[in-house]
Amino acid sequence: MNNNKKWLILAVSIVINLCIGFAYAWSVFSKPLQVDFGWTPSQASMAFTINLFVLPIAMIFAGPLVKRFGVRVVVLLGGVLFGLGLYLSGMITTVYQIYITYGLIAGSGIGLIYSITVSNTVKWFPEHKGLAGGLTAGGFGAGSLIFAPVAVQFIAAQGVLGAFQTLGLIFAGVILVLGIFIAAPPVSDIDNKATTAAANQSSGDVTTRDMLKTVDFYVIWGLMVLGCISGLMIISQASPIGQVMVGLSPEQAAFAVGFIGLANATGRVVWGTISDKIGRYNTLMCMFALSGAGLVALYFTKDLPLFMVGICLIAASYGGVFGLFPSITADNFGIKNLSMNYGVVMTGLSIGAFIGPQIAAYAVEKSGGSYNLAFIITLGINIAAIILVLIAKRMNAKHKMMLATEH
Repeated sequence: MNNNKKWLILAVSIVINLCIGFAYAWSVFSKPLQVDFGWTPSQASMAFTINLFVLPIAMIFAGPLVKRFGVRVVVLLGGVLFGLGLYLSGMITTVYQIYITYGLIAGSGIGLIYSITVSNTVKWFPEHKGLAGGLTAGGFGAGSLIFAPVAVQFIAAQGVLGAFQTLGLIFAGVILVLGIFIAAPPVSDIDNKATTAAANQSSGDVTTRDMLKTVDFYVIWGLMVLGCISGLMIISQASPIGQVMVGLSPEQAAFAVGFIGLANATGRVVWGTISDKIGRYNTLMCMFALSGAGLVALYFTKDLPLFMVGICLIAASYGGVFGLFPSITADNFGIKNLSMNYGVVMTGLSIGAFIGPQIAAYAVEKSGGSYNLAFIITLGINIAAIILVLIAKRMNAKHKMMLATEH
């Protein structure tokens, strides 16, 4: 019975994450909101920034809520907040209201759901943690592939505010129905796994408090920030970039945004698999290099194919961040406290969510509509990231040598 149940929970978790992955389709809303309300690009992108800024903060709060209320209640609460945030976004009249509705309320719902669906699914698959976690996280990354074109159709038919309301009701309904099937593994299974994990753990387990005292944490956290900047800039601005730089129609741009979701989801699985073969830090360097190549492609793009290559390289590298950093965190600070430790590392997403979209908005406003300055700035950030990876790799090697000497 449990074997069938875990596959049901995996499937349900993937579908729920597809729904909240709608957040990555923000760029198809950005331009209509600017047109309807006269907002600047930086004002519009701030809603997306706040949404992703709140996400990891909500993830940290999800743990205590689960201990008190259980996984099902927290997922259902997240579904209510997500749907409500979108529905209320369809009632806004000022830019500050959408910062609260889409940014704060919907973002909190996403964080609660994402934290539970990924961590709970991994617990159901102790022998295939990477596969279960990758597929569940991949659902979140793939959401825009499905919902960006859908959102464009709703916007065309109902206007941007009507689209928010309709999608909010749909997503809330789906998550509330499917969330009923979410359940934690039996306590006996969790205890057995905890015992096994404890037996296999080395003395490398570090508490969150002690982790925050290490230089390694701040290097890893810095890499998380840098790894998110380019991806979030493109995710938040892909539709306007395509329309401005290549002359795409809104429908064509939405098609491109959908491929961002596919690349994002694929990157989460593929880069994690590659890292098992060539190492975490070597993989990170490859990711930042390919992201940089994508930025160069966008700088020179004049047509759809090169535009697609550029955004997909960047999105796949961004997706890889979420495939790699749980393992990087575990490699450096152990498995025992991974959930809380990774939640703290994930706060780097909040900083990247602020910097990336704002770089694009700044570039557009300074250059009169071109994104080329943004591509140059973020290319420099990727080069700096590669240098930081080399530093992290050297620190990690010294750390391993010290452990080997002690034993």
